[in-house]
Amino acid sequence: MSNLFAGIDSSTQSTKLLVVDLDAAKVVWVDAVNYDNDLPHYNTKNGVRQTDQVGVSESDPNMWIEALEVLFARLKKSEVPQQDIKAISVSGQQHGLVTLDAEGNLTRSMSKLWNDFSTQEECDLMTEAVGGMDGMIKEVGNSQRTGYTAAKICHMARHEPEAFKKTVTCFLVHNFVNWYLTGGKDGGVRVIEPGDTSGMALWNPKSGEWSEKVMNTISPDLKDKIPPLKPSETSVGTIGKQLVEKYGFDPACVIDAGTGDNMYGAVGTGNVVPGIVTISLGTSGTAYTFLEEAYIDPRGEIAAFCDSTGHHLPLLCVSNLANGYNEVLTQFKLSHADFVQVVNKTSAGNDGRFLIPWYMGERTPDVPHAAAVYFGFALNDFTKERLCRAVLEGHILNLYDGYKNMPVDATEIRLTGGLSQSEAWRQTIADVFETEVVPVEGEGAALGAALHAAWVWKKENGESVALKDIVDPFIVLLEDKRCRPIPENVAVYRQAKEIFSSLSQRVRGFASDSDPFAGRVKMLS
Repeated sequence: MSNLFAGIDSSTQSTKLLVVDLDAAKVVWVDAVNYDNDLPHYNTKNGVRQTDQVGVSESDPNMWIEALEVLFARLKKSEVPQQDIKAISVSGQQHGLVTLDAEGNLTRSMSKLWNDFSTQEECDLMTEAVGGMDGMIKEVGNSQRTGYTAAKICHMARHEPEAFKKTVTCFLVHNFVNWYLTGGKDGGVRVIEPGDTSGMALWNPKSGEWSEKVMNTISPDLKDKIPPLKPSETSVGTIGKQLVEKYGFDPACVIDAGTGDNMYGAVGTGNVVPGIVTISLGTSGTAYTFLEEAYIDPRGEIAAFCDSTGHHLPLLCVSNLANGYNEVLTQFKLSHADFVQVVNKTSAGNDGRFLIPWYMGERTPDVPHAAAVYFGFALNDFTKERLCRAVLEGHILNLYDGYKNMPVDATEIRLTGGLSQSEAWRQTIADVFETEVVPVEGEGAALGAALHAAWVWKKENGESVALKDIVDPFIVLLEDKRCRPIPENVAVYRQAKEIFSSLSQRVRGFASDSDPFAGRVKMLS
């Protein structure tokens, strides 16, 4: 009998199932369901229901459950002995809101997702009610963002009061999947844990306390709709009877508390000790690191999150990353390899041509109604070569402009996501961040979930082991793709970073310490 552990990653565009054999230190099964392609009856694009409503991004929670059932059915037909799976853990896209009534029915048929920007008014109202930005950060350790869950709950309470009245449970995505795994309508467990919960902007990750003041700005009975908070490093129950009967799981298989995708992305890249930074290059871009103590950013730009180990995970998230890159590939009919060749025809810094790549509402900086800005371009500069480099550098400079406020002295940056395979992206990140960069092979959050499940199972069976000792054998760094900062590029990007930061502040109506026009002249000279 093997000691197998499963990780589920329920993301915006797909659900992934991964199984590891802990004793053999290897991944024995990986499978995925793409919502657009495999579940077309939900009519999604990039996993999101299509609508004409500005800023709205929603999905049907039933889609995530159906995707998981497809994966379980495939696993049952495989050679992997699913009855040997000792524990399962779920990684979920953060911040999405799923609401249930007492019987387990959805009180709102759609879940507002992390990239829904339709709740800015709710953010403003809540912030004003607690005395402004400083008051909000004092209450919950974070600013109110449209991406966070509090604004989604507030929007429902204001605009769908009958549905809100019927709601007895406000879940995050992974908590909803856990409820299904532990029985669903037949006794499913309704609990939450600190990692994902710290992204609700209702609970203070430093003090460990709920903010009644913020809750009351939404509804006096909201606190009754929030499930009990349990530790991240424990299990929440055993797998439901219907899944045992239908798919052959062991009735003793435990369901780990689970957490958000960023927390398990950290585990899946070995980011469980100080000094390592993970940057995920996907639909959005994130950067995060392990800290022993909570960090509260007075600007509210670096999210104060808990991790999945009882510690902390300060996190930066930008909404615009792969979108600009993908569009420029489409516009010029380029492959990923073509893009690298095109970019290499230009030099670092793009000879003073800058792009602020806010193609959609931006999370960091907080610009819900953002638009892209081109700076330093002459009329004949909008060429394939110039635009490709501008997109590349714009996204990375925007990511760095938030990252520079993180309380970390990075020894190494580990990259995940599809763009981590691009030499142009890796080298530019190394040059801009002035840190060695290496991509990590593997499945990121799904792997992190499986390894966390193994850690929890061992602890609960009397075997005390460090998470790092479980994780390290599974982490494969692609050393042949490691990039080190190029000194001459670093010198150029130090000037570019100052110019970009000044532009970003001025576009948003803030004063800056430097003049971007003078900075550009200096850079070109």
